[in-house]
Amino acid sequence: MKIANRDISLRHAPLVIAEIGINHGGSLEVAKAMVTAARLSGCEMVKHQTHFVDDEMTDEAKSIFPPNADISIWHVMQQCALGKDDEIALKKHAESLGMIYISTPFSRAAADFLNEIGVAAFKIGSGECNHLPLIRHIARMGKPVIMSTGMQTIESMKPSVQILEDAGIEYALLECTNLYPSPPEIVSLQGVTDLRQAFPNAVVGFSDHSIGPEMALSAVALGACILERHFTDTRYRKGPDISCSMDPAELRFLIDRSKEIHTALNNPKVRTAPEEDVYRFARGSVVADKDLPAGHVVTEADIWARRPGSGEISVQYFDQLIGARLTQAVTRNQQLRWSDFDGVEKPQ
Repeated sequence: MKIANRDISLRHAPLVIAEIGINHGGSLEVAKAMVTAARLSGCEMVKHQTHFVDDEMTDEAKSIFPPNADISIWHVMQQCALGKDDEIALKKHAESLGMIYISTPFSRAAADFLNEIGVAAFKIGSGECNHLPLIRHIARMGKPVIMSTGMQTIESMKPSVQILEDAGIEYALLECTNLYPSPPEIVSLQGVTDLRQAFPNAVVGFSDHSIGPEMALSAVALGACILERHFTDTRYRKGPDISCSMDPAELRFLIDRSKEIHTALNNPKVRTAPEEDVYRFARGSVVADKDLPAGHVVTEADIWARRPGSGEISVQYFDQLIGARLTQAVTRNQQLRWSDFDGVEKPQ
């Protein structure tokens, strides 16, 4: 898939998305500082959350308290949401730094707003992964979609994926565990493989809520093309998602190490040119293990292999010499040559 000018596939280095989310606490200036910090760490894409609370929730949400907050989910979002003008300013700021700006709409009104201001793609969060009418509404806009799949099974996701397929848009599915933070006991790296097998048309990635970079980096080795993690410019801020957010140093680490893993993942199993110097001394050459006379028929006990590998006969040809007749006498530890044997053909 392609978002703005960024190609995303197994052929390209993983796309690392810094999710600002609601870590700015409703402050545009803080949000801008976070975007700037992400860019200075080498990040290409930043993700926001667009909350129009009145269109997103009912009054019942005022009595629901998320496990990572001490106020209701209504009040969390009310405090942390940016207004329309502020979000437009944040998008312009990110794009002025050469970054791609996307956001998660949590309501129909938010999706319409993001489409109006020209986001390059939509992010659908795990909580909306089975919100079929919202997914249909977003898919009609014709833009690429990245959808997190936390709290879902392969079967429960199929109707949502079918909507994206029917719309003919490019899409990605992110394996995700929705506990903040997520301990290894419930994180599913296998989910990356399961998504790749179940949905071959999808770009597959990993939305990480664990502590540290290990899970996300491991996901790259399993074929994750997108890595998404919450981001903050400093961990000294307060907020429900700060505990599972990476700081600028960790973001840089994740970007650099994921590129290295991607590079190594695409290297075939061959002996490389830089290994040749090591190969010459590390392998063994076949030698006589004792003094042997001319005409002697070699047994396994008569020969061995020792370093360096500079002799004519590599240890891999050891078995071919058993039963061969020596054409001349040899001494112990003498590197043997093909001409020392009668009737043994040198491999081509």
